[in-house]
Amino acid sequence: MKKTNILILVLNLIFLVIFNVMFFMLGDADNRNASVWISYVFIHFAYIMLILTPVLTRKGKSSSVFGISIYSISAVYFVIQLVVGVVFILVNPERFQASFIVQLCLLGIYGIVLIVTLIANEKTADAEEKRESEIAYVKDASVKLKGLSDNVQDRAAKRQVERVFDAVYSSPVKSHPDLAELETKILTSISGLEDAVYEEITEENADEVNKKIIDSATALLKMVNERNEQLKTRNR
Repeated sequence: MKKTNILILVLNLIFLVIFNVMFFMLGDADNRNASVWISYVFIHFAYIMLILTPVLTRKGKSSSVFGISIYSISAVYFVIQLVVGVVFILVNPERFQASFIVQLCLLGIYGIVLIVTLIANEKTADAEEKRESEIAYVKDASVKLKGLSDNVQDRAAKRQVERVFDAVYSSPVKSHPDLAELETKILTSISGLEDAVYEEITEENADEVNKKIIDSATALLKMVNERNEQLKTRNR
């Protein structure tokens, strides 16, 4: 176990140790009613939920923001539960119903707010992942095409590759699920163009290779333009 993990574990145990020492040393243990033990359990549950907040945080670009929002909810619930629970422990009412109902309601409110927040975070994270995927399409394709353009020697072939690069670079980032297949074909075609560009050129096959590059770039440009035209219709 890493030293950091050990320190975090010790930090988390400090409250539990202090609270339990005070709970069992102070007061008359024999005269504690059910309301006291109900409060004892609810306080521990609230603290455990506070500790488990990192587990509930979805990993991603905004995980720190998600973590803060969930942690804030758990922290507020813990503080309120601690205050309410301590009050019931000190008062030690004979009837347990009030203690149970009040703290159950607090738990219910906490659960509702937490779940709603988790759902909202999931939707935000999904949207971010989709956005990153859409950006990656344009970014990765542009980088590849720029590299291919720099490695083409023939002027006509180079110009056609540059046209494809310009079309992709200026493409809308926001995509549409219906175009996923077309975008996959575009990325596959870029790999095909890459094979043509890096094919060994000799005096005998120079014209053939350059024609292959132009044909591949032309077909690719057609698909890119088709994607962009369809996006104009679908993203209105």
